[in-house]
Amino acid sequence: MESIGDSYSILVIIFIMCGGFSAGFIDSIAGGGGLISLPVLLIAGLPPHYALGTNKFSASFGAVMSAYQFFRAGKVDVHLVRKLLPFTFLGSACGVALVMHLSPAMLKPLVIAALAAVAIFVIVKKDWGSISTYGGETKKVQYIWFLSALGLGFYDGFLGPGTGTFLIIGFVMTGFDFVLASGNAKVLNLMSNLTAFFLFIWLKQVIFVYGIAMAASFLLGSYLGARLAIRKGSRFVRIVFIVITFAVIGKLAVDYFRLL
Repeated sequence: MESIGDSYSILVIIFIMCGGFSAGFIDSIAGGGGLISLPVLLIAGLPPHYALGTNKFSASFGAVMSAYQFFRAGKVDVHLVRKLLPFTFLGSACGVALVMHLSPAMLKPLVIAALAAVAIFVIVKKDWGSISTYGGETKKVQYIWFLSALGLGFYDGFLGPGTGTFLIIGFVMTGFDFVLASGNAKVLNLMSNLTAFFLFIWLKQVIFVYGIAMAASFLLGSYLGARLAIRKGSRFVRIVFIVITFAVIGKLAVDYFRLL
């Protein structure tokens, strides 16, 4: 990667840090930070696998910050999330292993369709996620979440953008309000990010200069975004969630149709 190393410049670093701050701020509220951070790294000149690895580097630091903020505020169901973490770890590891051999573009049509359906549902059902109606861990809910944690961990390791959004959707569908759903999602997303991050380092797919620059700004954005989400409540998170969901749909759709 000498050619990338030779291309370092102050302007590129500043550009990456601005992108990292925006990504961290958005991701800590509603997921979808990869919508910003991954394209920023690609524009900076990183090949796709290096962009994915470097993105996981910065996203991991941001995930630590936002997960901590929600945990400290008591907005995480620790008992439930603790059971789901091993499944997220396994899924993410499998996703990274597969992405090194296949193109992530193959998943995009399914992701676009799923996000579009969820976005429409959230808009139509205005009270969805406004209050917590979670009734406890029934066997059915546990099975749903074990499979969801495994599948979304895999998706995060394989592609990434929209993972946090899907996790929030899943928690809201099982009765959590948007703030608690975001807190739970951040902890699981932290596990999938860290798993992918260490595997990408092992595979030597991380550009550390860019990763450190983006991580620093991602941390600040995540801190401010998480605090804002906790203070403003579920209504605010719902609005940001809808906006980011449509943004993720648009970005993935544009990328997909360019490949046709």
